[in-house]
Amino acid sequence: MGHHTFPAEDADKLEDAARRYRHCSAEELYWALDPDAEDSVVDLGSGTGFYTDDVAPHVGEVYALDVQEAMHDRYREKGVPENVRLVTSGADELPFDDGALDAAFATMTYHELPDAAVEEVARVLCPGGRFAIVDWTAEGAGASGPPVEERYDADHAAAALDDAGFTVEFRATRSETFVLVGVRDGA
Repeated sequence: MGHHTFPAEDADKLEDAARRYRHCSAEELYWALDPDAEDSVVDLGSGTGFYTDDVAPHVGEVYALDVQEAMHDRYREKGVPENVRLVTSGADELPFDDGALDAAFATMTYHELPDAAVEEVARVLCPGGRFAIVDWTAEGAGASGPPVEERYDADHAAAALDDAGFTVEFRATRSETFVLVGVRDGA
């Protein structure tokens, strides 16, 4: 993992709803997270907050985590919901206490995360916490998203989740993307 980060100068592309929802709809993300109204959730690689904004009305708080402060600047320009906290950090050392969060999601960013990210997500999620991943698949043609050689397939992501103490509850591979939902063991 950890091939590259999306260039902040191209951030406007992250707000293209027709393009983004073609690969992951707000409804699909909501279904994968299955949040409660009081949940604390982290969006890994939040960028301009496109998907953060979809989750925010349904939970207590969302931490929009991105390694690039410039992405947070773009999000601020757009307007940040009241229950969203901007966090500038890498995903290899998440700035949350053990078991502090109820869910995590990575939409089209799994391939950008450092190798230690899945273990870190396991650390910060409470037992029974959900981790939803929608990302570009290495099995795709590369018509959209990053080059195929920078992608992983669902098997890779599922193995990483399993190694970190998650049970994969849902898995699907589509033409350019895959979807995984893992639940933190110990519930």
